Amino acid sequence: MDLLEYQGKQLFARHGIPVPSGVPARTVDEAVAAAGAVGFPCVVKAQVKIGGRGKAGGIKVAEGPDELKEHAGAILGMDIKGFPVHEIWIEAASTITAEYYASIIFDRSAKAPLIMFSTQGGMDIEAVAEETPELLATLHVDPLIGFQDFQGRRLAYAAGVPPDQVRPLGAFLARLYDVWAAEEAMLVEVNPLIVSGGAIAPGPFGPLYALDAKVTLDDNALFRHPDNAGLRDPSAEDAEEQMARERGLTYVKLDGDIGILGNGAGLVMSTLDVVAQFGGAPANFLDAGGGSKAEAITSAVEVILANQSVEAVLFNIFGGITRCDEVANGLVAAFAQLGDKIMVPFVVRLDGTNDVEGRSILAEARLPNVHTAQTMDEAAERVVGLAQQGAAG
Repeated sequence: MDLLEYQGKQLFARHGIPVPSGVPARTVDEAVAAAGAVGFPCVVKAQVKIGGRGKAGGIKVAEGPDELKEHAGAILGMDIKGFPVHEIWIEAASTITAEYYASIIFDRSAKAPLIMFSTQGGMDIEAVAEETPELLATLHVDPLIGFQDFQGRRLAYAAGVPPDQVRPLGAFLARLYDVWAAEEAMLVEVNPLIVSGGAIAPGPFGPLYALDAKVTLDDNALFRHPDNAGLRDPSAEDAEEQMARERGLTYVKLDGDIGILGNGAGLVMSTLDVVAQFGGAPANFLDAGGGSKAEAITSAVEVILANQSVEAVLFNIFGGITRCDEVANGLVAAFAQLGDKIMVPFVVRLDGTNDVEGRSILAEARLPNVHTAQTMDEAAERVVGLAQQGAAG
């Protein structure tokens, strides 16, 4: 679960990480009241779960009330890379002398948290890694031991921070790791982590402040963190992903035009790869799960077709616990329920438990524009061709 910037900062503040004062607002009037509490100059920041807000005009400095109203009115309702702005964050303006970057992410290959730090904050870390890799310091942390003070100093020296900031930075990174571990996060990122030129807050962090916060929490751990679970804002989530979550389906929306359904995460990932090899672009990852019943298949079809970009759909089922006849019955039920709403072709590959029965059910139903395939390659090639025809027509 991704948090908005201000939610991440509130999480940081609970753990003692210094952040500028601020107040959220959903209307211009609320923004005016928030600025009254924060003071001028202040910064009006769009709250969306995507980067590039500044370049899109979603971050503005207001010197007074009139300018604040102008900026708040312009940013509220703005669309940033497909994400509408429903909320803004009114924050006290900061005096900045330097911008750093810090993040903690779980490195699956190393099976350990990875800390990254650079003095090149305020820009994409991918660009730093590619253009000036010597300025990006990295370090894995043993999760059984935790973050140690010497590791913070090692990162600071490796990145080349001034000597007087080594200890404050080490303390900052240690506290950031506390957030990552205690809140069971998948990602904690501060970009920029600023060196303030204003009054220095007392404490171990000296002039360092988190001017931004990007936090991704592990959905599977939210039952242990009821306060964090309450931060979820369904209105800010993708509509198809929200629909899938409500129906107990594992679904991730992608940028292509071929809807994908499989049973088992490994099979779905393989299907995405094979479709891409044949020149197609998957529109989603959807794992209906092992033992999928007809009701789950019907729900899955509705979720896939809710994406208006879909030009064709591929069912790739390998029956083990999942019975192919159940999948076929689910597809027949989906066509009966959705009727004319199904405007795109389907390619269905059934293999494994009761696959003969499943194919017989589809043959007898004579569903319009449903094609069967024997192998994954055949199914992928067929669905790519149908999607291209749909896009061209």
